[in-house]
Amino acid sequence: MKVVGTPIRIAVTALALSLSLSAPSDAKQDAASRIDQKVVQLYQAGKFAAAIPLAKQSLALREKALGPGDEQVADAMNTLGILHYNQGNYAEAERLYQRSLAIYEKALGSDHTEVASSLNNLGELYRTQERFDEAVPLLKRSLAIREAAVGLDHKDLAPALSNLAATYGNEKRYAEAEPLLKRALAILVKTDGPDHPDLSIPLSNLADIYGNQHRYAEAESLLKRSLALAEKWVGADHANVAQALNNLAALYGKQDRTADAEPLFRRALAVADKAHGPNHPEVVTYLANLAAFYKAQGRDAEAAPLIKRAMGIRQKASSL
Repeated sequence: MKVVGTPIRIAVTALALSLSLSAPSDAKQDAASRIDQKVVQLYQAGKFAAAIPLAKQSLALREKALGPGDEQVADAMNTLGILHYNQGNYAEAERLYQRSLAIYEKALGSDHTEVASSLNNLGELYRTQERFDEAVPLLKRSLAIREAAVGLDHKDLAPALSNLAATYGNEKRYAEAEPLLKRALAILVKTDGPDHPDLSIPLSNLADIYGNQHRYAEAESLLKRSLALAEKWVGADHANVAQALNNLAALYGKQDRTADAEPLFRRALAVADKAHGPNHPEVVTYLANLAAFYKAQGRDAEAAPLIKRAMGIRQKASSL
């Protein structure tokens, strides 16, 4: 049985929304800071659509108070870009990421860590869109800036290593991806211990590399560990759990272990619907994999509504 390939979703360095929350003297900036607090709370709750109007308001206040070239304006643009990315509004996210990157480079210099975060976000956006030739140089530059800033074994390197490795994996450059992921894992284990939730992402990505090389036993062990960590730290209904379930199901599908794969595909879709919302572009992967699973078994009647729904989501996203 052939199952649709599953892209691995990975952490983005700057998604923590590292906003300046200190109390500035200017009243407009103070108002923007209060709005930023609400944006962070909504982001952490996964309420991206509700956060976007507030993030736009904060950006407008900072542009008026500080001028269009200030680094705090770039912060606000980056935040708004992250929210649009999580909503699947990729064209708007790209525009904002590019503008914030240009401001950071001019205001802070080309080797600043804020530039690295901006490069990382833009590179991950391109990876998500399968624009790998554009993603790789950005992600390599982001990693190099961070290595120069914090050294070769700091935990801040792990997301950058994982992002670049995942892009190599998408391009089937497995020999280049594997050492990057092993390095990310070694760094995280050394700094945070063997049960830290941040391990879930590189474990899953390394498992994908192994699965594509038919190293199934190694891949299954890593994916089960990744799933257990995700369920333990973020709860059963989180997007990271959907990804882990989907990846394990896809691995079983590659081995024709249909009885093991089906309940995981179904649960992954249910969790993704709950975590992202039923019309989010991220849900298309889960719909496509479950539909491919059904079609491979001749269950076309069950696959058809999933395919129709996936096409509807894609058409809506492309019109944004």
